[in-house]
Amino acid sequence: MTQGEGWLDELTWTPDGLLPVIVQDHASGQLLMFAWMNREALAETRRRGEAVYWSRSRQRLWHKGEESGHTQQVREIRVDCDQDALLLKVEQVGGIACHTGRASCFYHRLGDHDVWEVAEPVIKDPRAIYGER
Repeated sequence: MTQGEGWLDELTWTPDGLLPVIVQDHASGQLLMFAWMNREALAETRRRGEAVYWSRSRQRLWHKGEESGHTQQVREIRVDCDQDALLLKVEQVGGIACHTGRASCFYHRLGDHDVWEVAEPVIKDPRAIYGER
């Protein structure tokens, strides 16, 4: 263990070494996204002051905004009472957290007829952010 990282040992990691992370805008309180962190991602987030997550689909560290430029400046890191879930309060650079070009990843809501409806507008076309994929 690196000196000064004992705080990481106080957390309750999943069997596969992850922690769930809720990300919230520090000023407005809007929920922006959900992600996962491993020990290295959390330590790197603390070191950089910018959010770094563990991408389960890519099986690698993911510095939020590495492609889009929409980084997350971390203002506060909190842990829940069981020390098994994190809350990051961030300043979302560019105002876009979602890869769909929206402010928040939580843009669907369950409508009156049990149908998922889009409740938030696209701020910027994802093709303009990431190019054609």
